[in-house]
Amino acid sequence: MLRGLYTAAAGMLAEQRRHQIVTNNVANLNTPGFKQSNAVLRSFPEMLIHAVGGNAVPAARPIGRLNTAVIAEENLHVWAQGDLEETGRPLDFALVSDIPVDGVRFGAYGIGVDETGARVFQPQAFFAVRNADGELRLTRNGRFVAGTGGRLTTPEGFEVLGRDGRPIVLPPGADVSQWRVTPDGRFVDASGAPVTGPDGVELALGLYVAEDPHALVREGDGVFRWEGDAALLRLLDGPEPGVEVRQGYLERSNVDAAQAMVELVAALRAFEANQKVVQAYDRSLEKAVNEVGRV
Repeated sequence: MLRGLYTAAAGMLAEQRRHQIVTNNVANLNTPGFKQSNAVLRSFPEMLIHAVGGNAVPAARPIGRLNTAVIAEENLHVWAQGDLEETGRPLDFALVSDIPVDGVRFGAYGIGVDETGARVFQPQAFFAVRNADGELRLTRNGRFVAGTGGRLTTPEGFEVLGRDGRPIVLPPGADVSQWRVTPDGRFVDASGAPVTGPDGVELALGLYVAEDPHALVREGDGVFRWEGDAALLRLLDGPEPGVEVRQGYLERSNVDAAQAMVELVAALRAFEANQKVVQAYDRSLEKAVNEVGRV
C-alpha cells in the first residue's frame, strides 16, 4: 500500500517542478533573448523493484510492467530562434544563430542524429559578458547601455566583453548613433572605418559559440554559465556561418504563451489528481489502523 502512496507523492513533486519551470517561462515572455525550458518527466527505473527484492530477476513469465514513480529528470532548453523586434536603438543587438552541421537536421532542442546514428548538438552563439565577480557569462539578451566611464554594460550592470576578452569601453564623447555594427560584431563609423576604444584597440562584440549548449546552466538576469568542456566553448575571431549580429533589433523570447498556459493547467490538474490519490491512501491507512486493528 505504501508503494502507491510514495508513487503519488513522487508525481506531486514532479508536477510541482514542471509547474515551476512553466511559470518561469511565462514570467519571461517579454525578456529579450530568453529561451524556453521544458521539464522532461521519466518513470522511475522499472527493474529497481527486482533489485530491491533480491539479487536476481524472477524467472517467472512477466505479466506486465510496473512503474513505481515519475521524476523530473532534467530541464531542457528550447534553442529555437526567437522573432526579431526592431527598436532603432544603436546599442540594441539581436543575435541570429543557425549554425549548420553537414548532413544533420535539428529539432527545437537543437539535437539531431548524424548518418552514423550518433547524437549531435547544434552549436549556439552568445554575447559574452562579465559578472560582478569577474566571471565569464553568456547571454542572448543584446540590450546594452553605455555605463560609467563609457563602459558597455547590460541593464543589470554586467560588462560586455569584446573580441579581445576585455570590457568594451566607448571613446569619450562618442556619438554611437553614427556607428553601425557589422554582421560579425565589429563597430565601424559612417565611412566604414573601424572604431577604436580609448586604448586604440578596434571595438568588436565578443561572441562565443557553445558546441554543446546543453552544458549551459541558466542563471538569473538572462545569463548562462558554462559547465562543459572548455574546448567546446570557442571565441569567434571573425565571421561564422549561420551567426549574424543585427543592430537596432532585439531577439524576443521564444516562449509560446498559449502553449505555456495549457501546460500550466495540465500540471495543476495532474498535481491535483496525485493529491487525491494521496488522500485516498490516507483514508485507507486510517481505517486499517483505527478499525481493522480492533477486529
